[in-house]
Amino acid sequence: MKINKKGQVTIFIILAVLIVVFGILIYTFYPSIKDGLETETKTPEQFVSNCLKEDLENLVEKISSQGGSLNPEHYFLYNGNKLEYLCYTDEYYLTGKRLNPMLFQHIEKEIKNNIQARANECFDNLVESYEKKGYSAELKKGSVSVELLPEKILTRFDNYTLTLTKSSAEKHDKFQIVLNNNLYELVEIANSILDWESTYGDAETSIYMTLKKDLKVEKWKQLDGTTIYILTDRNTQDKFQFASRSIAWPPAGL
Repeated sequence: MKINKKGQVTIFIILAVLIVVFGILIYTFYPSIKDGLETETKTPEQFVSNCLKEDLENLVEKISSQGGSLNPEHYFLYNGNKLEYLCYTDEYYLTGKRLNPMLFQHIEKEIKNNIQARANECFDNLVESYEKKGYSAELKKGSVSVELLPEKILTRFDNYTLTLTKSSAEKHDKFQIVLNNNLYELVEIANSILDWESTYGDAETSIYMTLKKDLKVEKWKQLDGTTIYILTDRNTQDKFQFASRSIAWPPAGL
């Protein structure tokens, strides 16, 4: 049957009203629907990982770009970054001294200390999300531990225990996050370079790129005798950079 123009207009008006009403309903109820779906489909372990992973990645990137410290105290300002001195002397003609010989442990501690508060926030959010769904949630907080390992950074939440009770009780105590990152390998190279700097006052970087084809080592001499080292994994673009001042020469005329 043919529909006259008046009938067509009526149909279009009805469709428009339905679309508007549907849009209002989505706008009003979508957040709660989304929260409910996320709570049901994500495990507590996934919730914590999703909550913290980006923060961890940003923290690791910042620390790596500043020589291993989030807030360097003794640094060289290079391209807007505070590059911590990992080998230094303020005199001329003398080799520098390693300022942070336990570099691996220092970086692990920096990550741990600066993610602990955010971790507690994420666990509190986890409890709240389950309580909204009618669960009884009991959380016991513990401590954070960080390990730099080959090709990854492992962050564990030791002794964090979440007990959820609804129709029955379930216990969750295996919380951890694994970042795929080559910081371990880059710090190994940095330690080797720093051994050369503190012993001989300089390091030959081409040998590292000969042995590791996926490694890029940049070395930039500064006017005050500082040397900037930038280590980059060509495949992942993971980076570690730092400053050293060892066997510096006085400016001409001094």
